Amino acid sequence: MNIISIIRLLWRIIILSRCYGAAAPIAKPNCTTHCGDVAIPFPFGIGPNKDCYLDEWFQIDCRHDNSTTSINYSRHAPFLKSVNLELLSIFPFEDGTQSVQVKNPITFFRCEGKETRQPQNLTGSPFIYSRTHNIFIAVGCKLFAQMSSDHETIAGCGSICHNNTDGDYDNCYEGIGCCQDTLPRNKLTSAFSIEIPSNPMGDCKYAFLVETDWFANNLTNFRDVKDMDSVPVVLDWILNVHDYGERFREKPDLTRNQSTPFCTSNYDFTWYNRTRMICICPPGMEGNPYLLQPCQDIEECKGSNQCGDDVCENVAGGYSCYSNINGRIRICTHFASSLHHNNTNTTCHFIPTRGQASRTIILGLGSGVGLLFLLIGAWWVHKIVKKRKTIARKKMFFKRNGGLLLEQQLLSGEVNLDKIKLFNSKELEKATNNFSIDRILGQGGQGTVYKGMLADGRIVAVKKSKMVDKSKLSKFINEVVILSQINHRNVVQIMGCCLETEVPLLVYEFIPNGTLSEYIQGQIEEFPLTWDMRLQIATEVAGALSYLHGAVSFPIYHRDIKSANILLDEKYRAKIADFGTSRSISIDQTHLTTCVHGTFGYLDPEYFQSSQFTEKSDVYSFGVVLVELLTGQNPISAVTGSQEEEYRSLATYFITSMQEDRLFDLVDARFLEEGSETEIQVVANLARRCLNLNRRNRPTMREVTSELEAVQMSRKPSISAQQNSEGVDFVEDDSVGNWDVESLSEVSASY
Repeated sequence: MNIISIIRLLWRIIILSRCYGAAAPIAKPNCTTHCGDVAIPFPFGIGPNKDCYLDEWFQIDCRHDNSTTSINYSRHAPFLKSVNLELLSIFPFEDGTQSVQVKNPITFFRCEGKETRQPQNLTGSPFIYSRTHNIFIAVGCKLFAQMSSDHETIAGCGSICHNNTDGDYDNCYEGIGCCQDTLPRNKLTSAFSIEIPSNPMGDCKYAFLVETDWFANNLTNFRDVKDMDSVPVVLDWILNVHDYGERFREKPDLTRNQSTPFCTSNYDFTWYNRTRMICICPPGMEGNPYLLQPCQDIEECKGSNQCGDDVCENVAGGYSCYSNINGRIRICTHFASSLHHNNTNTTCHFIPTRGQASRTIILGLGSGVGLLFLLIGAWWVHKIVKKRKTIARKKMFFKRNGGLLLEQQLLSGEVNLDKIKLFNSKELEKATNNFSIDRILGQGGQGTVYKGMLADGRIVAVKKSKMVDKSKLSKFINEVVILSQINHRNVVQIMGCCLETEVPLLVYEFIPNGTLSEYIQGQIEEFPLTWDMRLQIATEVAGALSYLHGAVSFPIYHRDIKSANILLDEKYRAKIADFGTSRSISIDQTHLTTCVHGTFGYLDPEYFQSSQFTEKSDVYSFGVVLVELLTGQNPISAVTGSQEEEYRSLATYFITSMQEDRLFDLVDARFLEEGSETEIQVVANLARRCLNLNRRNRPTMREVTSELEAVQMSRKPSISAQQNSEGVDFVEDDSVGNWDVESLSEVSASY
């Protein structure tokens, strides 16, 4: 009997002895492991024994399912008792996964026989709605649905219908009869509500958060959800180090037992900068690591492996293959290299026979020297190839990010070469500390803005655009072209751009004192804006818009004027920013026909209806900013005191207050002490004219600038007394009309 035959016989004995091994436990001793067909692993557990679960947040209530109609079938369903949600499954703990699948209610609006239910509030619990596994869906014709948390919209989408029917569409991606949106990556979502602010058609509409894979793979038509009361949703859960660190703290394994699970602390800013505990079994092992009991070795020889016809022997964390090659025994050992058990590291060696030992040593030394030279050569080749790939990659990014389009603009003379510098990627990475989250100044629909310092010591703002497709790259190049043409002290100046990175980058002058919106809403309380400062800011913004509309070679429409796009420099002078959606038109054009872009509360209603943007549309948006400066209120705010949550447009409320002679009930009380009633009335009348629903009746930005400058001049002591002795009456204008924020509910806001 040769060696291979002996190994085969011994291996059969080992296999037979292991076939009767116990399965890895998932729960503590004497604790129930299943409720119905759902496995309940620790730290979850079924009560009332408190030792069976980690704490009350993880207690499972196994209830009888009353929805079962069959007399001969009795089903039990598990519920997360702390949040009263039916549990569908608990994901395996592989790769440190900490997620569960629960039932989430569908929120119906005006659906006969359907109750309007909101998702469960998880605030204070270790559970949040998963950002990566869930998707927001809304079904219905001509709707805009949104998920709101703490009076802030975190997701939303709108739909349209062709000829009042959507029967030919079976998905929500195109927004026809159904729409979808993802959850934000940088926000912890533990509580939210679903609203459809307006329902002009009055028909049945519904929205819900649902597990992405379930929605894509288990429905033949999205309308099938209408017959359901709930859908699956994924919750992520966390073991906070502050609460559970002592119970799961990492301990050294003095016995060097490869089957011992280990718990590590993982800093995760997506959980509001908390450090969480994750327990896992070592690679090649399986079991429940939260029991802090030895994990069991995976029997690779019983399943798929790389041994083929060779003898397979299981070892801790892997397996070995024995083969006979020319009278020599080769042993190849495969160890799991990561938590993904199909990734292995393989080492092979031969068991030498007599007379082969010295030859093996000589061959080993020769092979070692040859391998050393081979590694040196491979390293040098790798370095050259990597450098060439980097150059080719930068060229590819340059073309993909609109470099060719920018070159065309340079040749045509539309871009000012004296103002635009092409930065390289290394220069901007060093300036922003590799785009560290500590350097983030703000985030919006177009991208993220970072604070940076160039090699010459200049402080700059670097705008990193979001991943965009080719159809949206024109917006980025458009912003470069627009800003290169502008030379005005109240417009943010562009310094250059970088196109050789994965996403395009813009470099601006740094504006240190934040946005006007932060001061109006009181987020910066240590420096309130006085009446004089607000007049100055309004005059500067009006002058800049007047310059854009008439002082440059081609008129420029900003198309997204709002207080969040007005920055304040070190002397609190206004600077208009964010020209990503702006357009430059020829002089013989009077308007720009385009898809509707803008922000709720600032959109020109006539532009919303006709999709024709003119300079008077910027005037309307400036009027809203002027009302913000007068009142200190948000352009869109929740109405307090109503049973159902409603929203109010500041522009509508302002016009109504003026018509009812209630202006000074709305104006910030501080201004009555700092400025005269006459000045406030003049500015209020100007804002009202800017908000006229008929764009022909609105003033131009040149006229607005002149009137604001006149108000500023009137504050000089020699003129102030004369102006205060005269009264200014409100201008009655029936054409202003009444409109409400509901008319804007079908437009998706962009920031």
